[in-house]
Amino acid sequence: MRPQSAAVKPFDVNRLEDEVREASQQRPHIQAVDYTPRTPPPPVPEYVVHRDDVSEIGKLSAEAIVKEYEETAKEIEAMGGVVREMVQRCEQLSATASAMLKDIKATATRYRKEGKRIFNEVESCSSATDEVRRMCESFRDKIATKATEATP
Repeated sequence: MRPQSAAVKPFDVNRLEDEVREASQQRPHIQAVDYTPRTPPPPVPEYVVHRDDVSEIGKLSAEAIVKEYEETAKEIEAMGGVVREMVQRCEQLSATASAMLKDIKATATRYRKEGKRIFNEVESCSSATDEVRRMCESFRDKIATKATEATP
């Protein structure tokens, strides 16, 4: 074992791994595992800064917590992308619905115009029929009057 110095050094996982590797190489009955260098942890988000008066354990704990919050924030932002897509679909649906409403109004206007044309045609036919009937009655009355005048 190494003697501990008076000043406390920050905890370093890489240093600990190196010490374990050295110890396993010095004792032949301990099998060493293949060494794969650790990738450095991602830095803390830029919106946080470590304070000077915090212990290494406090810093590591704070980093772990803020990283979890950051991952959650990224998931929330991803949900925002889904909502954005929904908004775009709604806007497309709204545009399609607006075009459909214009078509509906135009169709209703055409039906009213056609209804008015048929209305006027039916009334015109009715007037013509009444006129023909009056002419027939008048002609019949003339024939009947002449027939009675001609009879002695």
